Amino acid sequence: MQSLGKKNHSSVSEFLLLGFSSESQVRVALFTFFLLLYIITLLGNGLIITLIYLDSHLHTPMYFFLSILSLVDMSYVTTTVPQMLVDMVCPRRMISWGACVAQMFIFLVLGIAECVLYAVMAYDRYVAICFPLHYTVLMSRAICIKMVTVCWSISVAGALIYTVFTMRLPYCGPYKINHFFCEVPAVLKLACADTSFNDQLDFILGFILLLVPLSLILASYVRIFASILRIRSSQGRFKSFSTCISHVTVVTMFYGPAMIMYMRPGSWYDPERDKKLALFYNVVSAFLNPIIYSLRNKDVKGAFLKVLGGRATAR
Repeated sequence: MQSLGKKNHSSVSEFLLLGFSSESQVRVALFTFFLLLYIITLLGNGLIITLIYLDSHLHTPMYFFLSILSLVDMSYVTTTVPQMLVDMVCPRRMISWGACVAQMFIFLVLGIAECVLYAVMAYDRYVAICFPLHYTVLMSRAICIKMVTVCWSISVAGALIYTVFTMRLPYCGPYKINHFFCEVPAVLKLACADTSFNDQLDFILGFILLLVPLSLILASYVRIFASILRIRSSQGRFKSFSTCISHVTVVTMFYGPAMIMYMRPGSWYDPERDKKLALFYNVVSAFLNPIIYSLRNKDVKGAFLKVLGGRATAR
């Protein structure tokens, strides 16, 4: 079996990414739409990182984690969207075996990092609202850096397991991936071997990397909302609630499609549905994150107006 795997691995030099519609007019329309979406995503997340860097009032743990999230989102969409755009205008929609492995690994690293980062951000809000007097001690700069380091360590380890156990399988032709990038479920469908072990492994990893962080997020927000209800001032309740509601919105938007994709049985595979789900938690969530955080956050809006005011004064 090992020799067969090696033989197939050496013979598979590239894959064909089927992507979206093959009709030229539809592809041109999709190319324009996703190009604009990609540019706006980069500009929006880049703006949040810049504002957090420039405004000293935003040098807090909450905005430190938000800047990391924006950086992850920018990298996340860049892993898939440029390839998708090229394939929409180029008739030869091929990706080499090595590039496919690299894309899968980087995509998983960033996706898992985002999962864990959401849990870290929920814990940050939990400490800020439930233990405000101890916040600076419990969320010191050193602790925040350690949290981010652990986040990246978990993401690299998880992505390595996913990628190694997916790409070690023997693959049979035709090497056509019915997706717009090399994602685990789509690639597994090309394997000419029993993938039941991979299905079980994916479920276990999904439980650890998706359900465990989600459970921590839910537990944090149950405690947060209980604390908010005890606040006597209606203005204080509103401020605390508005701070958390943006995080809850983003979490729901990301975790729902990701859990459907990575925790369902292999027999439920539907390529067209999977493409839409992947677009939602990869492209759409990264596009909406800066909008949600900026529109619902007075500090970010204040920093933006301050930067604009500083430029107007300089002129």
